[in-house]
Amino acid sequence: MLTRRSALLGAVLLVGAGTATAAQRTPPHGKGGHAPPADQQPTDSPAQTPLGPVDTVARWAFITDFNTGAELLNKNADEEMPPSSMTKLMTLYIVYSRLKEGRMKLDDQLLVSERAWRMGGSKMFVQIGTEVRVEDLLRGIEVDSGNDACIVLAEAISGSEEQFAELMNETAKKLGLTHSHFANSTGWPAENHYMSARDIATLAAAIIRTFPEYYHFASEKTFKYNNIEQQNRNPLVQRGTADGLKTGHTEAGGYGLVASTLRGNRRVILVLNGLETMRERAEEGERLMDWAFANFEDVTLFAAAQPVEQVPVWLGESRTVPLVPAADGGIVVTMPRNWRKTASVRVDYDAPVRAPVKRGQHLGTLTLAGQGVPNMQMPLVAGADVPRLGLPGRAMAVLAHFVGG
Repeated sequence: MLTRRSALLGAVLLVGAGTATAAQRTPPHGKGGHAPPADQQPTDSPAQTPLGPVDTVARWAFITDFNTGAELLNKNADEEMPPSSMTKLMTLYIVYSRLKEGRMKLDDQLLVSERAWRMGGSKMFVQIGTEVRVEDLLRGIEVDSGNDACIVLAEAISGSEEQFAELMNETAKKLGLTHSHFANSTGWPAENHYMSARDIATLAAAIIRTFPEYYHFASEKTFKYNNIEQQNRNPLVQRGTADGLKTGHTEAGGYGLVASTLRGNRRVILVLNGLETMRERAEEGERLMDWAFANFEDVTLFAAAQPVEQVPVWLGESRTVPLVPAADGGIVVTMPRNWRKTASVRVDYDAPVRAPVKRGQHLGTLTLAGQGVPNMQMPLVAGADVPRLGLPGRAMAVLAHFVGG
């Protein structure tokens, strides 16, 4: 069989697809290790991006495109760090899972224990011995970053916060969070409690994708409970430049932020940590979010079922079969806006394909490459069935082949 290679788009550049190499995912502090405190982390190294190095005062930073998973910016994104209240995203994920499964309802009333009532740090100010609606507790976490609200939910779901932490770790494994381990539901400083910036972004994306019916809680700017009104601690939500998700602060981790926003049809997720002040967190978050939208765009190379090329078929009822993307949504990539003329797209396949051909049968590969950008390969499949010719038809086809040369 003859291998065919066909250049299709000479003016396209792909951003890396967001899947780290094994070297990128190696924990810098050893398996199960811990990030050093923020004041021991280097701050002068720039973040790495497809456009080259970009300076940021954050000690840890990660930006990803929600639609394609493309990695747009990475600074120590796989290091284990103190996540502070960004931990609460895992607590929210578990509660949202219970709600979606019907095992919990927004109107359920949960009892406030003494432990929850006494919990320090940020609070929604629940009262011992009272019952609080799940919906109010969710707002108490999303808006107030309430540690007390987290413990009420953790105890209701697992019986104790310690057992809930075990559930958090089980859930982390299912979500593929390879640099995360939880000791509590709140992010309160504790031994063996850490996350990476990439893991936080992965968790945020899972919440947005899986629980759109509950995601609106993250964008609420104020919440009043027990006659105490508090503002959302997320500065980008307050400014209207993001619709979620969470902030955090501890001495070891500094000021942190995980934010997401939708502009047009494109959503970006940003994670920062290790910043020195609230103002620095707000300004750096907004600056880098604007940078991500200004410098990159999502491009549909081929829509779902759109033929990439027609492949010759040998001894089939049809002489060709369409070659289409294997992915249901077609081929969508994130590209730097100004690099679109520096890359190439190539299609490799063996031709002719011997009949019969089944729809969905793997037939080829689409490869995107560009200067300074890792190659990316995507499978291409048959877009239709092509039955084999009957015996008389095959005989005529073979004869025609030899007579015609």
